[in-house]
Amino acid sequence: MGGFGMAKPFSKAPFHDGHVRHSRMEVYRKILRRTSVMATMEHSLIELTIAPPMLTVSDLAANRLLTMMREKQLDGYSLRVFVSGGGCSGMQYGMTFDDETREGDTEFSASGLRVLVDPISANYLAGASIDYVDSLMGGGFKIDNPNAVSSCGCGHSFRTASGGQSSGGGGCGSCGG
Repeated sequence: MGGFGMAKPFSKAPFHDGHVRHSRMEVYRKILRRTSVMATMEHSLIELTIAPPMLTVSDLAANRLLTMMREKQLDGYSLRVFVSGGGCSGMQYGMTFDDETREGDTEFSASGLRVLVDPISANYLAGASIDYVDSLMGGGFKIDNPNAVSSCGCGHSFRTASGGQSSGGGGCGSCGG
């Protein structure tokens, strides 16, 4: 017994790492510190990879959309949120039900509603929120977008800081602009 590497744990026998002699207790402490640092780094990496959804959907909006999907018998469909050119302010929001995930789509779930956003629209919608507003004048979906520097009166179209000036005319069809 007592061959190479058979020392008792926490023995006071010195340990040689090639340059300096350490007690076994010092070596175990170093290993514990390194393990702790590695666990902290791993935890930090996990936190970095779990990003919040690119846009939020209120519970009320998600429930309204899920109800619409049930009424239309759209099992297996998702809500696709997108941005396209047009409208009073140069860009306009769009939402549709889609049963196909495309390459590059961002996909997440909001209150049980599966949401898809294409990569180009994702640039314009980062940080936006979708809500459902019901008032005496009627109900509808409202998108609050921190990237929009201006929007038309109806809220269906917008312009970003990098979007330049609106081309004027055309209108979005909702506010007569």
